[in-house]
Amino acid sequence: MVMNEDEVKLVNSESGIKQDVREFYDSVGWKQIGDDIYQNARYEDLRPVSREYIHRCHLRVTQHLNQEGEYLLDAGSGPIQYPEYLEYSSGFRYRVCLDISILALKEARNRIGSHGLFVVGDVANLPFKRYAFDGVVSLHTVHHLPAEEQRQAFEELYRVLSAGNRAVVIYSWGDHALLVRVTRLPIQFAFSLLRLYQRLRQKEDEYSQPASADESAETARMVQPTGTFTYKHDYDWVCRELEDIQGLQVVVWRSVSTAFLRAFIHRLFLGKWWLRVLFWTEERAPRLLGRIGQYPMILFKKQVEVEDR
Repeated sequence: MVMNEDEVKLVNSESGIKQDVREFYDSVGWKQIGDDIYQNARYEDLRPVSREYIHRCHLRVTQHLNQEGEYLLDAGSGPIQYPEYLEYSSGFRYRVCLDISILALKEARNRIGSHGLFVVGDVANLPFKRYAFDGVVSLHTVHHLPAEEQRQAFEELYRVLSAGNRAVVIYSWGDHALLVRVTRLPIQFAFSLLRLYQRLRQKEDEYSQPASADESAETARMVQPTGTFTYKHDYDWVCRELEDIQGLQVVVWRSVSTAFLRAFIHRLFLGKWWLRVLFWTEERAPRLLGRIGQYPMILFKKQVEVEDR
């Protein structure tokens, strides 16, 4: 069901976890802290040195979607947070934004207006008929569901996809990712050096200019981020539990975390050049880095219309 602002209503069967996630995004996650910048953006690296790399990773999604169609489902749309996200539906007549957060949908409507249709709903229980969509995207959403509902969410996204069309789900392996495990201690060491540098700089500048109160707090948050519920399965779980989904592939979306970028990528150390090398490597080994990196794209393409399982 598609609802306008006055008609939106919450699903009565929300679990405690889902209610907590909705309340977090309604009150904190999608609160604007600047022009078109949301509080949730602090989990991303928006520094100029990383901007090109982040931009190119965002646009990777377009390589795996059909370029046109009637309806694109954005499952867990949020407010359509980044400009690159707008590209995903540019060739579609409508972008159907589904989210558990009313605030997110209001913000999304401000961005895309009549190009969008807006639905309050649950990714694990989609209120749409099968074969309804010519494309599906779900960005950083499924891992916010309870562990036992994530397979159902993938099956729901597959169910509503029409034959011959594609879906892209951005997921996170979290601590299961090899690159996350092997870089954890180096990241913590790098942040320790950064905090030491900031303290020394503040001491040098204390008589000439005020120190930034936010810098050391920000680096501490990157080491131990806070937020809402997440549960991340591993690569083997995806291959085992989703083996019946047609056209299943796992490739890289982005191999390194925001903490990694902030710890090691800096303008004075040729950070932009190193990120170009990283992106080139990801393009040459998408399956390997999709498996061992932090953020995979889980892809599927429905070949034929089959009865729902």
